[in-house]
Amino acid sequence: MAHAQQELVEFVISKAFNPVMRAKPDGKSDAERKTLEHVQQATKTEIERYRRYGSAEEVATNFKRDLNSDAAKKLHAQLRRLHLPTIEDIRDDFEDKARKLGVKTSS
Repeated sequence: MAHAQQELVEFVISKAFNPVMRAKPDGKSDAERKTLEHVQQATKTEIERYRRYGSAEEVATNFKRDLNSDAAKKLHAQLRRLHLPTIEDIRDDFEDKARKLGVKTSS
């Protein structure tokens, strides 16, 4: 199942996290720059956390938790204000990918 785990982690990173990490502060207000800095630090932490998960099921379970946690909701709101993607934006594609890989997605 290590293959499925790696595929799911890389999917989340490439579709949701990398665009945040590549975002540039050019043309943003001071407040937006500070918010961008904050969300990039939080995203870096998320990438590290996702890479430490031990199974594809653990990735799927935590993805679902991350959709609804209070901390995640606050972060998602900040990302939306900066016009950056969130994991909510890739939820359906993530669940489809997990299903195709045979990973249980219910938590």
